[in-house]
Amino acid sequence: MNTAGHWEATPRRGLELTPFRGLRYDPDRVGSLASVTSPPYDVVVRPDGLHHLQSADPYNIVRLILPQAGTPSARTEQAADTLRRWLDEGILAADPEPGLYVYEQRHGDGMLQRGIIGTLRVTEPAEGVVLPHEDVMPPVVADRAALMRATRANLEPLLLTYRGDGTAAEVVERTADRPPLLATTTEDGYRHRLWSVTDPDELTRIQTDLAGRQALIADGHHRWATYRRLRLEHPSPSPWDYGLVLLVDTARYPLRVRAIHRLLHGLPVADALAAVDGLFRVRRLDKPLAQALETLADAACAGNAFLLAGDGAFHLLDRPDPDLLARTVPADRPAAWRALDATVLHATLLDHVWHIPEDSPAHIAYIHDTAATVEKAERDGGTAVLLHPVREEVVRDLARQGVTMPRKSTSFGPKPASGLVLRALEI
Repeated sequence: MNTAGHWEATPRRGLELTPFRGLRYDPDRVGSLASVTSPPYDVVVRPDGLHHLQSADPYNIVRLILPQAGTPSARTEQAADTLRRWLDEGILAADPEPGLYVYEQRHGDGMLQRGIIGTLRVTEPAEGVVLPHEDVMPPVVADRAALMRATRANLEPLLLTYRGDGTAAEVVERTADRPPLLATTTEDGYRHRLWSVTDPDELTRIQTDLAGRQALIADGHHRWATYRRLRLEHPSPSPWDYGLVLLVDTARYPLRVRAIHRLLHGLPVADALAAVDGLFRVRRLDKPLAQALETLADAACAGNAFLLAGDGAFHLLDRPDPDLLARTVPADRPAAWRALDATVLHATLLDHVWHIPEDSPAHIAYIHDTAATVEKAERDGGTAVLLHPVREEVVRDLARQGVTMPRKSTSFGPKPASGLVLRALEI
């Protein structure tokens, strides 16, 4: 990394992005392109959200990424059958020639993101090409792997970032001046546009620029771990050597970084507060959510801080007992990792104080939407733990050191909509 904090081009083998024949919905066969899209599979966490998407259109992509049959094997077979049927019926069709895809997301609040969708050569973390920054949960990787094996498809791109501001970015800018393949606006207010890049010279410029770069996984650690597992299962060369990604150059299009919150099932707020008595400073905040989050942000500037909710109020936890942190936070990691709110939450609060297993869906849920986390905690009698987001440069610096953050520590966005372009491995 140079003094400006940018990724350096390196002589090592870098990002190898290849064209593919994207699968896309036939707009004449569906209600609208917006009605068949979905957030990524791990953002659709509420049953009402799932039902809403299923009701939006009988061909909504959620029927592939989150099938709802009874058993795990039935779910993956259901997704495979659905995909085959949609292909046979022409609901989804492959583009006539391979290409890379320029993808744009724009919002009225001023957010503009552009990147390149392609199939990326799958590498191991030790190669230093694609850098993870979070741990993964093995059951989730196993679930995604079963789905990809059954469908023989990458159903949604994961989100990677790099810092280049080079030739690839120039091709993206020129492409965005052309008429798009598709344009649609989803109900969250984002306008999506997609272009195909098939010109050999433009493809070469993109690939050459990326060949010396390295990328950070912004969203999709479990899917990248799934790509790695499936690549090892299939002798190379094979289509499993590559996985579907969206690459965003954050030198031109900085992402927003938000926190992922925790919902603790079966732990009432009163019990959570009683357990931390004397270990953290606790202050009740009789404020609206927006103002409570501002108070959390101020407290997080001075040290570890969390906001608990679920009983109709907000409770700020800050100023943890230094002796408690010394006893519970592993000392064999960099200081920046030990100081993370997510580290203290998992090592100190979840493990030591509340005794909640972090990988048990029966005990904990990871939710991106702040208001939804609070509402569900109040409805179910659990505890919402709200976090302040981590700065992107902290994430990047730890990843460069090979240090992973606690799982679900960050939420980079905007995330690519699922359903605009898919990849079938055998097409």
